[in-house]
Amino acid sequence: MRELRERIKGSIPALITPLKNGAVDEAAFRKFVSWQIAEGSHGLVPMGTTGESATLSHEEHKRVVELCVDEANGRVPVIAGAGSNSTAEAIELTRFAKSVGADAVLSVAPYYNKPSQEGIYRHFAAIAEAVDIPIVLYNIPGRSVVEIAVETIARLSKVANIVGVKDATGNMARASRERLACAKGWRMISGEDATTLGYMAHGGHGCISVTANVAPRLCSQFQEACMAGNFEAARALQDRLLPLHDAMFCEPSPAPAKFGASLLGLCANEVRLPIVPVTPAAEARVREAMVSAGLL
Repeated sequence: MRELRERIKGSIPALITPLKNGAVDEAAFRKFVSWQIAEGSHGLVPMGTTGESATLSHEEHKRVVELCVDEANGRVPVIAGAGSNSTAEAIELTRFAKSVGADAVLSVAPYYNKPSQEGIYRHFAAIAEAVDIPIVLYNIPGRSVVEIAVETIARLSKVANIVGVKDATGNMARASRERLACAKGWRMISGEDATTLGYMAHGGHGCISVTANVAPRLCSQFQEACMAGNFEAARALQDRLLPLHDAMFCEPSPAPAKFGASLLGLCANEVRLPIVPVTPAAEARVREAMVSAGLL
């Protein structure tokens, strides 16, 4: 567990799920996974928000996780999205991820239900008790409505197989507060590309990234600089990447990332409703940011 915990670091793309004529494009996804590894990504997250997990069926969800594990073939850790606002459903998805060989799971705070902090604690503790696999919490109040409090994260950090958090709050102070409050070895992963520079300076270990879908090598180089404490080099890469970070969210994600990946010939520019393809104005913004970053 400790060895795997320490491998959760660096640039970890929250993978898009290529679609073709309404179905998962398995061949494109396999190629995409191998390209990400070849470009230097340190880990992979299939079936996160960026993978359109909210609109894929359970069968599609499981197939994408299975494909990712198979294609990665142990080269980098696979942290499979397995969260739900139903504890029983989250346990079922977590069991599946373990059964196909995922190294860890990413488990989002229960959305829509608006549970109390005690409910959030019991939700994650129940998953951890049911499935012996490393669990990374996913704190994203902008989407889930509820926020996992620092005090609750500190309690959860004492559960043996809950190993870290993906923090998409954008609150830089949280990183230092969690680092001081949590058990030794707690992994802190940013969930917001634009603020990752600050998060790493506060003691973070990496980023589960949207931008890495189209700029994996630059995101990997940025993380390598941060992890080495070379923040001067990291700032230079941040300046190169920031317009792209912003462009990835100029319209609802993952539509901009899908369009950017299509420009690189990696997949079709296809998303699933209620997400719609980006507008011409957004297309221009994404293309301009990719040219500026040297990707096109």
